[in-house]
Amino acid sequence: MVAILETEALTRRFGGLTAVDALTVSVGRGEVFGLLGPNGAGKTTVIKMLTTLLPPTSGVARVAGFDVARRPGEVRRRIGYVPQMLSVDGALTGYENLLIFAKLYDIPRSGREARVRGALALVGLRDDAGRLVRQYSGGMIRRLEIAQSTLHRPPLLFLDEPTVGLDPIARKAVWEHIVRLREEFGTTIFLTTHYMEEAEHLCGRVAIMHRGRVVIDDTPERLKASVGNPRATLGDVFIHYAGDTLDSGGSFRETSRGRRAARRLG
Repeated sequence: MVAILETEALTRRFGGLTAVDALTVSVGRGEVFGLLGPNGAGKTTVIKMLTTLLPPTSGVARVAGFDVARRPGEVRRRIGYVPQMLSVDGALTGYENLLIFAKLYDIPRSGREARVRGALALVGLRDDAGRLVRQYSGGMIRRLEIAQSTLHRPPLLFLDEPTVGLDPIARKAVWEHIVRLREEFGTTIFLTTHYMEEAEHLCGRVAIMHRGRVVIDDTPERLKASVGNPRATLGDVFIHYAGDTLDSGGSFRETSRGRRAARRLG
């Protein structure tokens, strides 16, 4: 397996709190990798370090061979990122949102129109390109954000809880577009989610994070086999490795952020 993402003892501390503790993981090209864990486990902090938004306290992370701390510009050119919070402008049309990002990504003028139209078609928004985004449903907004983050054809896409707040139909549509990205462009997907069925459906490999550490990392099938119950679900695995406390709901800020995301997509 040729790795596109590697970390070695990646650590982030906030004062006396170690949010991410010596994370060592490798993700291969074309893989769909899921990072699971309770709120407060450190998942979003991991993504912020890997997307160059937060410097590590110690350790190393490399994307396509480039160190995220020393070569952040090179890393950003090779990644896409869909955060939990809104990343499109509701006062613009879907087409206008993508056109702005095409300019920001330095896509040549001669190819912008085709790239934007192609991205809208890929996520099923071609017929809604001229509508204001504030008129979109939650699922349409999330698909537009995925199109926006992949306009420059990054080899690695980060999705932080991509279907939070979506109904089952919209969630399934987002799953289909994630699969298409991998199949059509070979995009590597690194995602966080609280939906066990989402991780099992999309991910070839899953890591479970608890109290800042990855406690286990394997395929969904092997993870289920590891708990000694032949009928175990991935939810059972999650509880087995990360369910030693009832107080796993995250901080006030995390709860507020999650509920805002659910409201704007719901």
